[in-house]
Amino acid sequence: MLAPKRQKYRKQFRGTFRKIAVKGDKLNFGFYGLKAMKSAWIKDREIESARVIFARGTRKSGKYWFRIFPDKPFTKKPPEVTMGSGKGDVAYFVASVTPGRILFELDGLTKEESIKVLTDVASKISVKTKIVTKEI
Repeated sequence: MLAPKRQKYRKQFRGTFRKIAVKGDKLNFGFYGLKAMKSAWIKDREIESARVIFARGTRKSGKYWFRIFPDKPFTKKPPEVTMGSGKGDVAYFVASVTPGRILFELDGLTKEESIKVLTDVASKISVKTKIVTKEI
């Protein structure tokens, strides 16, 4: 799974979501992209399953880019543990996503192939998304 190599602090507060994306809201690399429409935390497992779909969908031709990285630790306490006794252990890492943020980009495939790959990826991600194209 994806995780940061090192961190200054092991555990973080949950925080609050911004209203809309102020950076990463335009396509920079590819011609097609997947844009988030809601705020969410995307788990490292979801990003990994998206990577597998991209790798299979762009075998011979095509290139893909990830515009998010799970750098926020998500802590969880074990089941049936009483209240108190501190914060739980880090269970996994998440990427904090706001509406308008480009999650993935894709290039080098036909329009039909690109849309199929991006819809497959969108089904694995736990946030409502939309397929966008670069304006020429």
